[in-house]
Amino acid sequence: QVQLVESGGGLVQAGGSLRLSCAASRSIYSLRAMGWYRQAPGKQRELVADITLGGPKRYADSAKGRFTITRDNAKNTVYLQMNSLKPEDTAVYYCNFRGIGYEYWGQGTQVTVSS
Repeated sequence: QVQLVESGGGLVQAGGSLRLSCAASRSIYSLRAMGWYRQAPGKQRELVADITLGGPKRYADSAKGRFTITRDNAKNTVYLQMNSLKPEDTAVYYCNFRGIGYEYWGQGTQVTVSS
């Protein structure tokens, strides 16, 4: 069983930055994509950014120009650099690793942006 361990969330003022990390407990066979989602209170979980191995990076419109997703294959880790944070970015952020026939989720990390 693969576990995804997230870190880097916290409380930050508007305009600040945070870097989220998500590490898999072991190498994952036939991994296809790694991504970050978020869920704010009373809202559905939504894609923030993802990276398809061998393909392009995708960003939600709200994240474009402010967030950057990167990965380190050797460390089985995906990162989300978040700059110019806004109060509306407040949510629980989840990482997601997926491949053919499987999908793993992290436990979530809280990001709170104060105005």
